[in-house]
Amino acid sequence: MLWNDGKKQFLNYLSSIERSQETIIGYGKDLKMLGEFLANSYNGEVFVEDVTTDDIENYLVWLKEVRNYQPRSRQRHLHTFRSFFSHAYKKEWIERDVALAVENIKAPQKERTFMEKEEVEELIEAIEHPLIQTVCTTLYLTGLRISECLNLTVDNVNLRKREILIIAGKGNKDRRIPISERLFPVLDEYLKYKRVNTSSQKFFATKKTGMLSAQYVNRVLSDTTKKLGWKKKVTAHIFRHTFASQLVKKEVNLVQIQKLLGHSSLKVTSVYTHTNMEQMAEAVNAL
Repeated sequence: MLWNDGKKQFLNYLSSIERSQETIIGYGKDLKMLGEFLANSYNGEVFVEDVTTDDIENYLVWLKEVRNYQPRSRQRHLHTFRSFFSHAYKKEWIERDVALAVENIKAPQKERTFMEKEEVEELIEAIEHPLIQTVCTTLYLTGLRISECLNLTVDNVNLRKREILIIAGKGNKDRRIPISERLFPVLDEYLKYKRVNTSSQKFFATKKTGMLSAQYVNRVLSDTTKKLGWKKKVTAHIFRHTFASQLVKKEVNLVQIQKLLGHSSLKVTSVYTHTNMEQMAEAVNAL
């Protein structure tokens, strides 16, 4: 089977099992890159059954030495190839799964950046764009991903029930997030007095396009942190880390945090159980 035909059938399969569009696009890009690398290596068309373990390993080396990809990015590519070749083996396109023999790439555990409560309040107060100020307050008090927040519709935010419905979040899962006592008056005021008159169903809507982009939110955050003289890089996603970190600090049950964040497992949530040097110093001084 030609590589591109196999790639197309695999992506159609992912769509049929309702993997998210983001995942399908990411897998498609990874497989396209590998296909182009192999076409250059073979100097011709690539067939799925001709690909070897060495080919995949050579590609991962190329990503490191030529493209300067970091371990985490190379590990993501390997994850894509394992899914693809596992599917190819089940469909009997290949006689053995050549990706199984490829060694895992060790990626150092990245320390999650987060803000202290005082930093969050200072930052949000300094944002001059009213709509983005409301968006960032929502991110901080819900732990939503920026994509989930900006995709909210008016119907997804139920102030009467005081809950937010996330439809088809990461992993294509729905979940409900309670609207806290601090967030309720912010959203209530926004809906009653601040939301622009638009035909857009997006909850956070602009008059011109009817929607906000994550890039624009991050640009405003970058401008605001520069204005404050901060060296710390803050993106919309940092509010999610901050939400989780502060809940951990308040000793909220990890399972509850997992459900609020929409994580598939506690292992993912556990990265937020980090401690800083000050907290560790307090711990040893308690002895």
